[in-house]
Amino acid sequence: MRAGLRGLTTRGRSFLAAALAAAISAGILGEKDLLRVAVLLAILPLLAAAYVGRSRYKLACNRSLDPHRVPVGANSRVVLRLQNLSRLPTGTLLLEDRLPYALGSRPRVVLERLGAHQATSVAYTVRADVRGRYDVGPLVVRMTDPFGLCELTRSFPSTDHLTVIPQVTALPSVRLPGEYAGSGDSRARSVAVHGEDDAATREYRRGDDLRRVHWKSTARTGELMVRREEQPWESRATVVLDTRAYGHRGEGPTASFEWSVSAAASIAVHLRQAGYKLRLVTGSGADVDASEAGGDGALLDHLAEVRLDQRAELTDLVQRVRQRADGGLIIGLFGTVSVAEAELLAGLRGNGATCVGFLLNSSTWLSLPEKARAEAEHAHAAAVLAMLQSGWRVVGVDHGGRLPALWPQAGRGSQGFALRAALAETVAGGVR
Repeated sequence: MRAGLRGLTTRGRSFLAAALAAAISAGILGEKDLLRVAVLLAILPLLAAAYVGRSRYKLACNRSLDPHRVPVGANSRVVLRLQNLSRLPTGTLLLEDRLPYALGSRPRVVLERLGAHQATSVAYTVRADVRGRYDVGPLVVRMTDPFGLCELTRSFPSTDHLTVIPQVTALPSVRLPGEYAGSGDSRARSVAVHGEDDAATREYRRGDDLRRVHWKSTARTGELMVRREEQPWESRATVVLDTRAYGHRGEGPTASFEWSVSAAASIAVHLRQAGYKLRLVTGSGADVDASEAGGDGALLDHLAEVRLDQRAELTDLVQRVRQRADGGLIIGLFGTVSVAEAELLAGLRGNGATCVGFLLNSSTWLSLPEKARAEAEHAHAAAVLAMLQSGWRVVGVDHGGRLPALWPQAGRGSQGFALRAALAETVAGGVR
């Protein structure tokens, strides 16, 4: 009842004030009929407060998100199921789900009446153009009586999480350098399909130990088959994401860093689908093994929350990659780098690793004067040349570049890269 009295609306308080005025007037004038009016005016808001206050703790709410993980620019459907657990019907209900600014305005839904033990569902759609992890909720329910004399607000404590992941773009199939790094006498895709520890089979050869005969495969194929004891081939790849704040330009979804994050997600998913054992390393200190449980989901969840780091340095990034480097393919996505930093990246070319770098000319994400633009182009050309000379395969990226069109360059042979080195050197000399 106290909660109901605290929830009296302006109309309800006006009724009480009118009742008090009528009671005083009835006492002064000696009018019993006026006193009856005063009692009626006082009873109405009190009954409304008792009615609304009694049903305050008789509601249950459940929320579901479909899906709970969406790419940037996609929609997610939020379904709210509200149930009246009391024996009395509710009055008018105003539902308001609290949302962060990035997901849009707060949805408001009005329910005229919810009967005893009745349940109903309402749905709305959210959309985010900025990746991240967002809290959806809590749900706020405003309950009122049919006359609008009392209104109470109840906030359910439960919240759900919506993960907005980077946009993943399908990439064309390209023969990549370093894709055969690993151990064993054949690749995993052609040897074993159930995991690294599964034994593959082959036809029996003269001199094979009969104890290695695989009878199930023999019965299925009609030919004598033996177990192949060698471990299947592993294709390994490391995706390196540069998070240096001073290496990127632009703001919002069109910034150069957002291009890098989306490209890292697209490349990682593409390589995972191609059967690679994948590792993601960022300049902020993250080291995600996508070959473990969770796979693409864990990797994309991490990329949904990665941010630029003011303290990130390429020196730390190179050391972090080399701690667990075991050859294979390294694909780096870098912002603007100097010649010294480009030479530092040569340290990743150890243990037979093949390195492919997507080097962003982040100055193209800004509107610069002609002289500043020429200086930025010269610095970018010099960095490209330094990386090429250190053995990297470099793909230059300007503002507006599309990853599916750039991706085939990652598989070009040394002849194409030598040509680009000569062009870069020519550009650098021309700028000088």
